[in-house]
Amino acid sequence: MQKILIIGNQGYLGSHLSEYLKARNFDCKGIDTGFFKEGVITNADRVETRDLDARFVTAADIDGFDAVILLAGISNDPFGHMTAEQIYDPTRNYALRVAGFCKNLGIKFIYPSSCSVYGAAVDGRLLDEEMATNPQTPYSINKLQVEEGLREMADESFTPIALRFGTVYGMSSRIRFDLVINMLCGLALTTNKVVLNSNGEAWRPHLHIDDACESFRRCIDWEINSGELIVLNVGRNEDNLKIIDIAKMIHSMVYGSELTYLETSDKDSLIKDRKIQDGVDTRTYKVSFDKIHHILPGFKCKWTVEKGIKHLLGILKDIDLDKKTFNQREFYRLQQIEFLHKTKEIDDDLYWNR
Repeated sequence: MQKILIIGNQGYLGSHLSEYLKARNFDCKGIDTGFFKEGVITNADRVETRDLDARFVTAADIDGFDAVILLAGISNDPFGHMTAEQIYDPTRNYALRVAGFCKNLGIKFIYPSSCSVYGAAVDGRLLDEEMATNPQTPYSINKLQVEEGLREMADESFTPIALRFGTVYGMSSRIRFDLVINMLCGLALTTNKVVLNSNGEAWRPHLHIDDACESFRRCIDWEINSGELIVLNVGRNEDNLKIIDIAKMIHSMVYGSELTYLETSDKDSLIKDRKIQDGVDTRTYKVSFDKIHHILPGFKCKWTVEKGIKHLLGILKDIDLDKKTFNQREFYRLQQIEFLHKTKEIDDDLYWNR
């Protein structure tokens, strides 16, 4: 039984990944600082977890594992008076430090990057792993910085893997409602409105959470030693869709719902995306996913967006999702971090004060 360490196992993806791998006979352990620990919407499978900030992880903490998956990180842009450097420099530093430990110990290292590194592409081409990137946010820049560090670190003894995920959606015991499909499904069921916070014309690739987890699983089993960083886009070509088309799909599946747009006066809404100005989202891109289906043994995306939305709506109905639950702060990453900071539970460097 392979031993897997997930650093950041108490977030949206980490919680589901732990359960996914355990169900497939992997021995999973976790390390997490606990920012989102309480954001549980359904019973979470218990995974042995160390309460530890990723910045303090040592080589001894990962010794003995077959693979390390580093999910820990800040997935929001700066808030309050904090700069991008304050938010993201530590993330880059500890990601590469942990990768260095893995290299020295002969442990496989898998890093979740993002298709958002492609940023803005106006010509409509499907962008593959060899094409130029154009990140639009500090978050995306950070992902590329980590990739570059891993590229420099790779050699005949170390083949790290960076998985560039599409926008993930689907059910998790620690769900995020600040991801577009999850948000629109939650809105439709709790308000009978599918509310867009932009004009909806931006293109995005969408990825079911099970398919994201399957890509990790296949990478764990992959006996590869290329001596260089492997970068893989994760998703399906057919699931490059405009946000407006996603909204229309959900609108059609929830009887009596209304398709509408966020009022500009509703500036404090949980569903408002602060990166969108004047109703236009500059982050628009379509991505090619040919490479992963050609070279990663056994990998195949099983979920279409339509099938995944129907499945998610069914689960949310079964658990009787209501407005109170949908609006819980813990299910929105930026709002949860801001709350911890404003209440001085965490300091300006995002360390716990306790």
